Amino acid sequence: MYLGSMGLDSRICSQARLSRDARFDGRFFIGVLSTRIYCRPICPVRTVKETNVRYFPTAAAAAQAGFRPCLHCRPESSPGTPAWLGTSTTVSRALRLISESALEDGGVDALAARLGIGSRQLRRLFLRHLGASPIAVAKTRRLHFAKKLIDETSLPMGEIALAAGFGSVRRFNAAFRKTYKMTPSQIRRLAYFASPQPEHEYLFRLHFRPPFHWDALLAFLAHRAIPGVEVVEQDHCGACRRVSVAPSRTSGRRELDCAIRRHARAR
Repeated sequence: MYLGSMGLDSRICSQARLSRDARFDGRFFIGVLSTRIYCRPICPVRTVKETNVRYFPTAAAAAQAGFRPCLHCRPESSPGTPAWLGTSTTVSRALRLISESALEDGGVDALAARLGIGSRQLRRLFLRHLGASPIAVAKTRRLHFAKKLIDETSLPMGEIALAAGFGSVRRFNAAFRKTYKMTPSQIRRLAYFASPQPEHEYLFRLHFRPPFHWDALLAFLAHRAIPGVEVVEQDHCGACRRVSVAPSRTSGRRELDCAIRRHARAR
């Protein structure tokens, strides 16, 4: 069972897995040895025996150990990554640079040089704090972002490949075949979120870890809304509360609303 320096407690992880405790969603990931698939603690599929699982602090650690993402609970949609919080300043800076495509410019050596340390030390820090190498973290982030765009938007595959940082459609397709044993098009046909959107309108779902006091947040924003720019409203049934932000009439509009699902949906 993988515990590592992240301090995962196998007993707590086991209890959270068996009860599908949403409070632990994103705090660790579960690798199933028989299927070589890794899941979130809230995964709706049938639970397996404790001897058949390993626990990982991050999705990247699970991927580096040879597990692939679950298509039911969608690890790429887990809220936040607490394991990356509280890490060393160097690792935090490295993660920020990786999100800005720092590895594309010169690999791990160039990234380490920007941080003022050696590449071997950087790898040791990543393994200590995240359970995975810088390359594995970058690959997992890229793959997860692309998977979300496939599931939740109707963007063409070529645009998704470039937006996720694959550089080419060929590399994009190869990564999905290797990880999911399916093509991106086959995955989109399985997506339960993908739905046609009006032109120039994009819908993104940001998952959160309960408890989350949405009404308190709305009340806070309502008192501070800028007249003519921000609007906080609710429908006639009081079920849907929404924040609209329109910086100008020509730059479009951003809306945020809350849709709480009681249980994770499975395909």
